[in-house]
Amino acid sequence: MPAQISDHTKGVILTAIGGLVLTVDIPLIKLANGDAWSILLLRSSSTFAAAIVIWTIWRMLSPHAPALLPGKAGIAVAGFYGLASISFLTAVYHTSTANLVFILAFNTMFAALLSWIFLKERPKPSTLITMAAMVVGVLIIVGDGISAGNVFGDLLAFATAFFIASAITVSRSTGRDMGFTSLVAVVLPLAVALFMVGQTGFRVDAPWWIIFNGAIVIPIAFYCLATGPRYISGPEVAMFYLLETVLAPIWVWMIFAETPSTQSLIGGTILIVALVSHSLWQLHQGRRRRAALAPRHPA
Repeated sequence: MPAQISDHTKGVILTAIGGLVLTVDIPLIKLANGDAWSILLLRSSSTFAAAIVIWTIWRMLSPHAPALLPGKAGIAVAGFYGLASISFLTAVYHTSTANLVFILAFNTMFAALLSWIFLKERPKPSTLITMAAMVVGVLIIVGDGISAGNVFGDLLAFATAFFIASAITVSRSTGRDMGFTSLVAVVLPLAVALFMVGQTGFRVDAPWWIIFNGAIVIPIAFYCLATGPRYISGPEVAMFYLLETVLAPIWVWMIFAETPSTQSLIGGTILIVALVSHSLWQLHQGRRRRAALAPRHPA
């Protein structure tokens, strides 16, 4: 990236890319049509293989390749991401898509609270306003259907949101590059899935969707989202996970003909407007700060 781009802008761009790519995760899981543990096994193994190949090539080309697990903090981050993968994919099979993406939106709230408590990063008023608007949007999306999902699946979704927010907070506290850490974290769900498949058997009707998901989609999304905390705050990173809340139902509608309700469209519009407005405001503020710090030459 050009030198004149600020760290904050880098963070916004990276997390925006990661958030957008992640929106196709649930549709690809549904297209594969398999049982939860088989999907988790194939998805995790594909992601791990892709991560090791990419990291090895990077290491061969440059001595400055990021570490796979940067210290104890890296192990903690990997643990949180690994638990999030298990709870997320299991939740896909135990609650509705609407409930899942709604509850995952609490990622922003968890990240803000954890950053406030442990990192003493008080959210900016603009971030708090954006978060409030997003919560309103998500509430509208699932307004009268929040109780439709299975309680166990809903609890798993809450756990996923908390684990992701925890990983973001730890990453933010160290300032280390955790891009590959989020990818090698799939070792934990891979081990669990391997054990469970040994008990229940393997069944995936269309494995190529999950291989594409694990080898291409997840590495790009996870690397970008896990690198974001180096440059922007935890709550800001978490907000980009909300792109999945808006876009995943749209992809499901296009692929599986599940028409979004009027409430979903209204809530989604609120989320998109809030997120885009906040990002544009942050970029504008960054340009103003750089302009103020620029040396002035006498006429």
